[in-house]
Amino acid sequence: MANTNLTAAKKAKNDEFYTQYHDIEREMNAYLEFNPNVFRDKTILLPCDDPEWSNFTKYFAQNFKTFGLKKLISTSYAIDSKLAYSGAMSTHTQNQHNSAGNFYQTSLFELNCPQFDPTKTNSHGKIFVLTDDENRDNRVDINDLQWQYLDGDGDFRSDEVKRLRDEADIIITNPPFSLFREFLAWIVEANKDFAILANKNAVTYKEVFPLIASNQVWCGRTEWSGGLWFETANLDDVDAVIDGRNMKNVPSMWLTNIDHGRRHQPLPLMTMEQNLKFSKHKEIRGKDHYEHYDNYDAIEVPYTDAIPSDYGGVMGVPISFLDKYCPEQFKIIGCSYDYGRPEGWNNTINMSVSINGRNIYKRILITQRSSNS
Repeated sequence: MANTNLTAAKKAKNDEFYTQYHDIEREMNAYLEFNPNVFRDKTILLPCDDPEWSNFTKYFAQNFKTFGLKKLISTSYAIDSKLAYSGAMSTHTQNQHNSAGNFYQTSLFELNCPQFDPTKTNSHGKIFVLTDDENRDNRVDINDLQWQYLDGDGDFRSDEVKRLRDEADIIITNPPFSLFREFLAWIVEANKDFAILANKNAVTYKEVFPLIASNQVWCGRTEWSGGLWFETANLDDVDAVIDGRNMKNVPSMWLTNIDHGRRHQPLPLMTMEQNLKFSKHKEIRGKDHYEHYDNYDAIEVPYTDAIPSDYGGVMGVPISFLDKYCPEQFKIIGCSYDYGRPEGWNNTINMSVSINGRNIYKRILITQRSSNS
């Protein structure tokens, strides 16, 4: 039981990442540039959120009129469900303990509201709704949010939150990384537009890769390079203190089915001969050929910018290729791990592709599309 509790607490801490406002703004701007009306007359649901601490609700509330939103809904988890702990919340709070004995802090925002209920604050999630200028100050913003306690704890898998999902047109959030697979399935089940944050390795999940290969889901506009910086509530795992905030750099990406312009921009490529002569990568430059896999009919391309423009066969590229993937330029045919096994794979060999008996890290298997395909 002690080990189970420690594992749950660790997961809770690793899920407490708060997305920076400018990272949300930069990603949403890419969708708006591609389609200025992408959010117009839409109901947006921000589950796993909390306007008291999160920037998602702040961003969409501030731009409610500009985007022409119909309705904004945010839901938050109950404190008991989050296994909250010391240091996770704002300092402008009242210190309490939840039913499991974990330290947490109730915000003054909640304490000062007439609907504050000490019998619900630990065990019930909250719902925040924005539809109009409730305070009659001639603008719609976060001050117009109306909130109440949910009947349950705010878990996205509950019937209560599922109904909100079904009402929404678009779902946008930073879901708990430990529940990412379930959360994505929850969205896909309802056939909703979405933009969510994920660990980069999520593209290799069996729940994700087939969706990417079939062009139902793709990476967002924000480039993978450098990861993203999140404010963290896990005081045991801080990479830097920036402007007084504890920050953690996480290898993250946006995963979405909302279109943006960058994914339709073809990669500029050199020919195979040019790469062998001029590539900046020592694994390519000066060689007389690209290496070929022992156990699959494809060449190894260790860097996305080393893809030869004139090669017509199958190529194995790193998973970071998906950050640059243009579906009009390339076709994904599989990957070098079991759920993405391409046609012709020899079932008797190791799932990894190999060169001279050396296994190569996970590879996306691609071909180039002809100009008329």
